[in-house]
Amino acid sequence: MRRIATVPVFKLYGETAAWPTPDLLHCESIPSRSALHDWQIKPHRHGDLLQVLYVQAGRAELEVEGTRQRVESATLQVSPAMSVHGFRFSPDIQGHVLSLAQPLVEHLGAALERPPLEQAECFVVGEQQGYLDELFESISREYQGAAPGRELMLQSLVGALLVWIARRAMARPGAEALPADRGREHLQRFTALLETHFRQHLPIEHYAAGIGLSAAHLNALCRRLSGRSALQMINQRLLLEAKRNLVYTAMTINQVADSLGFSEPAYFSRFFRRETGMTPSAFRSQR
Repeated sequence: MRRIATVPVFKLYGETAAWPTPDLLHCESIPSRSALHDWQIKPHRHGDLLQVLYVQAGRAELEVEGTRQRVESATLQVSPAMSVHGFRFSPDIQGHVLSLAQPLVEHLGAALERPPLEQAECFVVGEQQGYLDELFESISREYQGAAPGRELMLQSLVGALLVWIARRAMARPGAEALPADRGREHLQRFTALLETHFRQHLPIEHYAAGIGLSAAHLNALCRRLSGRSALQMINQRLLLEAKRNLVYTAMTINQVADSLGFSEPAYFSRFFRRETGMTPSAFRSQR
């Protein structure tokens, strides 16, 4: 059994930098990434994103939480945050990888009666392949484009996918939620609180108290499960929202700073430059 402490925590297939885009999701084809790694993605885990792997054609070996299975027909694999997973593909593989940042997972999952986001799930697609082919193609096309309403359309399409997953999961005989690991449960509660309060610049002690932990325990938990301290997670959430506002809105730098709870625009600019290496205005002009 592979010890979880030895499994690397990655952002996107081994990328250790911050979330690479202001979008709350990332979409790419399976060949575009796996071809660079000799068609094998070694076991790893993600601290703050959920991945949906859709195998359309070709052969694949899926290893998720220590369980391996070979697939030779259309299959959809859901790998929640912190689940250990690795894949091996045939060179003729076709399909998509959809990565969802935790804020989007929390937002869309809250609307589902049975969120398919807390445990690994694998579905043989069968006669519904045509529907999923079209849905993933629409997600990919919208992700690559820049049409008006792009963000809303992407969330709508991803929402439709999560409803499909939830319905398939609930249709299984005796389907019920597995007991949650206490550490992961605490981390999920922290990210949910963070999503609600990140603009308020609350101290770590406030979040820890809301979960029933000490600040030291929360920090240790975050480092163990996500590879980052609690403060780094707070800063990354602020930074993500700042990037989104700079790219997708016409707000001034001062307005962005104010909307994110910074007392002074200069403080926001220093924060942004420390985290990205560039000023907010330079980041906006690059995009």
